[in-house]
Amino acid sequence: MTEKSAGIILVTGIMASGKSTVAQLLAQRFAKSVHVRGDIFRKMIVNHRKEVEPTAGDEELEQLRLRYRLAAHCADAYFRAGFTVIVQDVVIGPMLGEFVSFVQSRPFRVVVLCPNTDAVTRREAGRSKKGYGAWTVEQLDNVLRSETPRVGVWLDSSEQTPDETVNDILKKWDEALLS
Repeated sequence: MTEKSAGIILVTGIMASGKSTVAQLLAQRFAKSVHVRGDIFRKMIVNHRKEVEPTAGDEELEQLRLRYRLAAHCADAYFRAGFTVIVQDVVIGPMLGEFVSFVQSRPFRVVVLCPNTDAVTRREAGRSKKGYGAWTVEQLDNVLRSETPRVGVWLDSSEQTPDETVNDILKKWDEALLS
């Protein structure tokens, strides 16, 4: 277990960037930790769920904001109970700034996984769940790189194993800290 101070850590990036695996491994490094999978809040909607596609309108974006607010509130509650909280979700574009504003607890860190599109395409092809529907890897990568605020630490994990990525996060722990 690591001796790093407790807090909330958002692990984000595009689909198939390694968020789930890295977040789980990172959470396992702490003695008292929680892994909040933000997508679970989307999956809870039984009827009238709106998927965020390239042409998303207000209703889709409001559901996305709701998902992010729920994940942030959940993270805050676990943190207040004494847990180190790893939140994992696709939080890119201007919505990253909004997500940051939803988290009330500090310390709060942001880790953006940004492997290159070739690595993401390979990872997507090799996994059982498929994240890309209306989006392409290149479209989401463009949103990540051109529209996402440069907060926290950005890691090119293209050539790293998940364990190497977690080690890199811990080495750059202070860089990930938001004020």
